[in-house]
Amino acid sequence: MRTIKIAQLMTTQRCYAGNRYRLPETSTPAHCSAGRKKEIMKLHIRHLALALTLILLVAGLAACSTTATTAATSAATTTAAAAEAETTTAGTTAAPVTLKVGATPVPHAEILKVAQAELAKQNIKLEIVEYTDYVQPNVALNSKELDANFFQHVPYLNDFNSKNGTDLFSLVAVHFEPLGLYPGKTKSLADLKDGATIAVPNDTTNEARALLLLQAQGLIKLPADATLSVTPKDIVENPKKLKFKEVEAAQIARALADVDAGVVNGNYAIEAGLKVADALASESADSLAAKTYGNVLVIRKGDENRPELKALAAVLTSQAVKDFIKTKYAGSVIALG
Repeated sequence: MRTIKIAQLMTTQRCYAGNRYRLPETSTPAHCSAGRKKEIMKLHIRHLALALTLILLVAGLAACSTTATTAATSAATTTAAAAEAETTTAGTTAAPVTLKVGATPVPHAEILKVAQAELAKQNIKLEIVEYTDYVQPNVALNSKELDANFFQHVPYLNDFNSKNGTDLFSLVAVHFEPLGLYPGKTKSLADLKDGATIAVPNDTTNEARALLLLQAQGLIKLPADATLSVTPKDIVENPKKLKFKEVEAAQIARALADVDAGVVNGNYAIEAGLKVADALASESADSLAAKTYGNVLVIRKGDENRPELKALAAVLTSQAVKDFIKTKYAGSVIALG
C-alpha cells in the first residue's frame, strides 16, 4: 500500500514538473492518469485566476493614482484661487493714505471738511490743521510738516516765495473771497468826512488790493502803473485826505469800532459775522481781482503728480464743493473753475 502511494506521488511530481510557473502546454504527458490530468487542469485554472486578479489589482492602483493626482491638482487650484482672493481683499482694505493740510478756519477749513468726506471714499484720510495767521502755514509746508495748505492767493504766495526763498507751488484755484470795505464809525461812503481813518491789511499784496478797491470807489488815485506792491505812500490823489491805519488782516474786523471803515478779507469777514451785503463796497465776481486773487491749494514744487494731492484738487473743484460754497456763504465766497 505504501509502495503504491509513493509511486503515485512520483508520477504526480513528474506531471507537475516544469508547469508550476507557466501556462500549461496543449498536451499532457501520456503516462499521467485521467485523475492527474484533471488536477493539472484545475491548477492551470488557478494560475489564470491569479493572473487576472493581479491584472485587475494593477489597474485599480493606476486608477487610484490618477484620482489622487486629479484631487491634488484640484486642491492646488483651489488654494491658488483662495490666495488670489485674499490678495484682492487685502488690496481693498489697505491702510488709507494720509494728507495733512493747513488752513485758516473760515472758509478754508470748512470747505476742506466737505472734501474730507469725499476723499474718505477714495481711501484718503485728510487731516486738517488750522492756523489763524498767514505766515505759519507756508513755513510748515516748506518744512514738510504739511503736505499742502489752503488759505492764500497767488500774489501773496509769490510775494512769500520771493521774500523767504521758498519754492511753494499753486496746484489749483478753488474760490475767490471778495475784499469788502465795511462800515465802522461811518455807515456810508457819502458820510465819509475829510480826514477819516480807513483800516487796511498790513501785508503787501492785500494792502495793495485794498487800495485798488478804494480807487475803484473814487476815494483815491494810484499811479497808472501801480503794482501789487503799492502802499499808501504811492497814492497820487487823496481828495478827502483819508488816513490809513495798517492792521494785521485778522484783526481789522475787530478794529472796525475804532475806525471809520475797514477793508476786510473775505474769510475774516465771515468769521466776524460780516456779510457782503452789508459792505460799503466789495470786489465783483467778474473783476480782475477775482481772477488774480483766487484762493489756491498750495503744495511744494515737485509734488504735483502725487495721486492723493491730485485727488484733493479734483474734489475741491467738484460740483459738490461748489454747491456747498454757494449755499453756505451767500456771496461772501465765490467758487471758481
